[in-house]
Amino acid sequence: MEVINGSIANMSHCGSNFMNMKFYMVLSNAQKKAIAALCLTIGPLTFLENMLVLSLIFTSAHLRRKPSYLFISSLAFADLLASVNFVYSFLDFHILGRKDTESIFLFKLGGVNAFFTASVCSLLLTAIDRYICIHKPSDYKTILTRRRAMVLLLGLWIVSITIAFLPLMGWNCCKLKSICSEIFPLVDQAYLTCWIIFIILLLVSIVCAYLHILCKAHKHAVYMERHQIHSRHGQARMRLDIKLAKTLVLVLAILITCWFPALSLMTYDVLATLGEGSRKVFAFCSVLCLLNSMVNPVVYALRSKEMRRALVNTFTRCKRRTSESTLDSEDPLKTTTVETISDLTLK
Repeated sequence: MEVINGSIANMSHCGSNFMNMKFYMVLSNAQKKAIAALCLTIGPLTFLENMLVLSLIFTSAHLRRKPSYLFISSLAFADLLASVNFVYSFLDFHILGRKDTESIFLFKLGGVNAFFTASVCSLLLTAIDRYICIHKPSDYKTILTRRRAMVLLLGLWIVSITIAFLPLMGWNCCKLKSICSEIFPLVDQAYLTCWIIFIILLLVSIVCAYLHILCKAHKHAVYMERHQIHSRHGQARMRLDIKLAKTLVLVLAILITCWFPALSLMTYDVLATLGEGSRKVFAFCSVLCLLNSMVNPVVYALRSKEMRRALVNTFTRCKRRTSESTLDSEDPLKTTTVETISDLTLK
């Protein structure tokens, strides 16, 4: 009864200070400290990891040309922005208790929503990229050109931003005088339902794509074992299939672990009323989505041999430049002598 009354109170306070925000500020002091510690640990790590991935891709002409790395760069960019926006908005609301105007609050919420949505969409494009690469390797370069990849990315970001900012454009419970969500201030339950369905469809598509890849790898391994192919090439392909299977299982496990708890509570919010305890649990489950953004660079980018090679090359170049600048600064007489000899030779 308390929850229902709280929800009704939220509907009636849309004009004055836009909502009864105390209904959503449910964390105790100890829980606030825990949330702050998690956000301030995971957030900066996520930012640094994704910044590293973006710098490695955009400083390598070889990686920039490949569609698969364009999708990974989109994923890294979305995760980087999601980490900054989530940590700032989450701590600002739950820890500092700031009460913004309707427009500012929905703008902040839209930013977080847009970047997490773009992250999941980028995961789907990465899954499709790998599916085409495994199932149609001979036609891969024809099917997925760089131009098509750029068009897909442009569409991805337009859709993500449009969907995320619909509440700011008017689809919110205060403007429509409809039922508000009990975990997101100002968010209309019909909008939340549509967003949940959209994200679930994306996640199911990702899972289906990777399951098809796993089936392909399993069939190939069974075929090779049945026909007793023990050549060097066959054994190498078998090891590649096993490694691929392990990677995909890891990808699916991380995806489900990070998104399932938050989506479950969002769904429960649409179907029934939430207690204060459930809203507290949701605050911690939301941090799992941020954790997914921290893990993505390791799983999708830094496990790649090409990315690791680019990282080693970057470190080697930096080390060489540092050593050269150190030698030049330590021996200015040598540099002057060399320049003098060079001048004499030219004369």
